[in-house]
Amino acid sequence: MTMHYPLLVSRILERARTVFPDKEIITRVEGGVHRYTYRELAARVARLSNALAGLGVGEGDRVGTFAWNTYRHLEAYFAAPAMGAVNHTINIRLSADDLVYIINHAGDKVLLIDPDLAPIIEGLASRLETVEHYVIMTDDPAFATTLPAAHSYEELLAQASDQWAPVELDEYAPAGLCYTSATTGRPKGVVYSHRSLYLHSMAECMADVMAFSEQDTTMAIVPMFHANCWGFPYSSAMVGANQVMPGARPDPQVICELIDRHRVTLTAGVPTIWVGLLDYLERSGQSYDFSSLRAVFSGGSAIPVSVIRAYQEKLGVNLVHAYGMTEATPIVTLNRLKTGLQDRSAEEKFELAGSQGLLVAGLEMKLVDDAGQELPWDGEQRGELLFRGPWIAREYYNDPRSAETYVDGWYHSGDIASVDAEGYIQIGDRVKDMVKSGGEWISSVDLETAIIAHPEVLEAAVIAIPHPTWQERPLACVVAKEESRQSLDKARIMDFIRDKFARWWLPDDVVFIDEIPKTSVGKFDKKVLRERFQDYVVGE
Repeated sequence: MTMHYPLLVSRILERARTVFPDKEIITRVEGGVHRYTYRELAARVARLSNALAGLGVGEGDRVGTFAWNTYRHLEAYFAAPAMGAVNHTINIRLSADDLVYIINHAGDKVLLIDPDLAPIIEGLASRLETVEHYVIMTDDPAFATTLPAAHSYEELLAQASDQWAPVELDEYAPAGLCYTSATTGRPKGVVYSHRSLYLHSMAECMADVMAFSEQDTTMAIVPMFHANCWGFPYSSAMVGANQVMPGARPDPQVICELIDRHRVTLTAGVPTIWVGLLDYLERSGQSYDFSSLRAVFSGGSAIPVSVIRAYQEKLGVNLVHAYGMTEATPIVTLNRLKTGLQDRSAEEKFELAGSQGLLVAGLEMKLVDDAGQELPWDGEQRGELLFRGPWIAREYYNDPRSAETYVDGWYHSGDIASVDAEGYIQIGDRVKDMVKSGGEWISSVDLETAIIAHPEVLEAAVIAIPHPTWQERPLACVVAKEESRQSLDKARIMDFIRDKFARWWLPDDVVFIDEIPKTSVGKFDKKVLRERFQDYVVGE
């Protein structure tokens, strides 16, 4: 028998404080950078925990954060769990109604708010039912707000003790809370336990996953309010890696400068970030030193093989496909080339790199048909992916919709995929994004990937439009690169993809638009496109 030793978030910071006290957290701030060490982080986390306790926060209470990727937000990631409270990261880009719903549904007792985002909450304060205190994350003594019961973050910390005394908890106690967008209805809450966050960090640090190490300098471009920031804050601290925080509204130029200046080794974000960065480099002609990068992780939606190839061949950067979801803390798979496949051709390797990769150790997976019967891993048959494991949620927070998603101990992802004999997952689509034409399924993702490979295309999204005979047909919505907006046409797109698909798969039409609408976390928002083109008639 082994000793009883709860896996707690506070133990991650305790290791960073004692073993890597001088490693740095660097945050881009207005006019420069803010730098401090894990030793200083731990002292400020202690002050924040004690300050929150002074505001009446106790075990199980929710502390909401409404903030960018900064060192103060990192402090909240550790401070709330260390005192037994729950760190609730709130998506700053949601609609007003969704923000009100989420904060009230979570029952947040305190909100920590970045100063430039305070006006958003000021307009909602009268509708928030449980918030007792608002803390503005600033050191500006002159900052003014109309929020009731408002406090200055730095003044609260200055008045609090820096004695580090995390509480002993059950490892299954809640530590984090994040809401994920729902296909219909309001967002759904996902609770992370101390145990799930700890084990998820350990998994990310494995050599065949993200391989975080003390030698790394990490930078999460994925927002800290999105799916646990993909684990970057906790995994980085666990191994003592330096962390770079990109701050408010990082654009492609900022991202490039931070990578170059701070010698970033690992970074992560959604595909639109990496497509946009590549486009910025091509248009600006600017040159940056990316030689420090050993991996760029992309997740949230499929990234085209053409983009992976461009990063490798033009920048010498390894762009790695990851796959996960808020319900899984979020990492489920990561793309690594097995040693037995090293002798494949360069083209085959790129194609494999475009898959979602292999299941992370510690999780289980099934591929099932509509009747729930398991399908073989033959790379051909497509079904829904089901998962279970120690960092996958077992239900939504206080939400009856749990019964639709969590069945017989398995999380039903809603993602349609195939799995080949080597275990590589190839996501075809979300169920709601498939095009059903004449009773047969067409993958919008496959079509998008092919179209985006066109050298004059910046973005592409494929949606289903109604058809009187075939029920649905695919419509391609394309954004041309700036220099090709006057010249690129439907015929050139169709000619480019014609030999890649069966004739009945090809889009009925191609429409050119200025921009693909994005969700609050940077994914293509096909709901908006479907509404926009719901009455579209080919040829009109």
